Amino acid sequence: MRVLVTGGTGFLGRKLVARLKYLGHDVTVIGRNRVIGEELEKRGIHFIQGNLEDINTTILSKRNMDYIFHAAALSSPWGRYEDFYNSNVLSTKNIVLASKENNIKRLIHISTPSIYFNFKNRFNISETDPLPDKSVNFYAETKKMAEDEIDKAHKDGLPVITIRPRALFGPNDNAILPRIIRVNNKGGVPIINNGQAVVDVTYVENVVDSLLLAMDAPTSTLGKKYNITNGEPMKLIDILEKMFTKIGTNFNKKTISYTTAYTIANLLEITHKYFLFWNEPLMTKYTVGLLSLSQTLDISAAKNELGYQPKTSIEEGLDIFARWWIKENK
Repeated sequence: MRVLVTGGTGFLGRKLVARLKYLGHDVTVIGRNRVIGEELEKRGIHFIQGNLEDINTTILSKRNMDYIFHAAALSSPWGRYEDFYNSNVLSTKNIVLASKENNIKRLIHISTPSIYFNFKNRFNISETDPLPDKSVNFYAETKKMAEDEIDKAHKDGLPVITIRPRALFGPNDNAILPRIIRVNNKGGVPIINNGQAVVDVTYVENVVDSLLLAMDAPTSTLGKKYNITNGEPMKLIDILEKMFTKIGTNFNKKTISYTTAYTIANLLEITHKYFLFWNEPLMTKYTVGLLSLSQTLDISAAKNELGYQPKTSIEEGLDIFARWWIKENK
């Protein structure tokens, strides 16, 4: 099949592209990272360095494609609304338009469980549970708006499936675990509520499995949304302790109360918004919430309807991540 992956130079996108190529598909990638794009080209993958906000580039790149995986997004706890809107909403509108004009067989949209977050402990959240009246940040707000565009497209007849993967980790990750390691090395990881928050994480190749399943899922799944996790809720402190043990680094914990952390984050946000030109603060209110509040997802729909089963456990995934991290940081 001829397959397009937007955001194919990102963490998840690169893993998906590698698997699609291995399976024999003709893969085209749209991405912004020219260096990674050149590496992909050496492996026989078509690369288009483009901005999905440019509708002409989007339509051009989708000619004769059978499937589209829309993984491109601006994912950050902080930033300007217009940047999130352009990257997450406008790009999705363009993907939808191009998909319609090119008679795509299936559009698989990668969304986020961040849309569930409401600064409360929540367990076993299903895809049909009510969403918060107000999104936690611009990222969650615009990703929900992007889902709305996908829903409209499905009502117009476009075959779409939405995947909501939670907290990805694995080799080549440059966000969650590496960021925590850097914070640890610079002075210590803030541990709020003693790290007792129960969370879901997902090994990246398990997410790739879910995306490939969505390609061939029955038509009854079209228009639906699916939570994806490892299905192993764990206390945050246990995950971090395992990770630091495996990479051979002392875990430098800095205990702090939720109230103190939230107050500091609020002051930092105000300062960075009004006086530091929106540069990202060291800590945001959303980050404090993630570190201190429980959030787990129900993945029964993905199991029952897509046939999803997490193949790599958290323990195995952390082993793989640790070997990569140690090799990269010798």
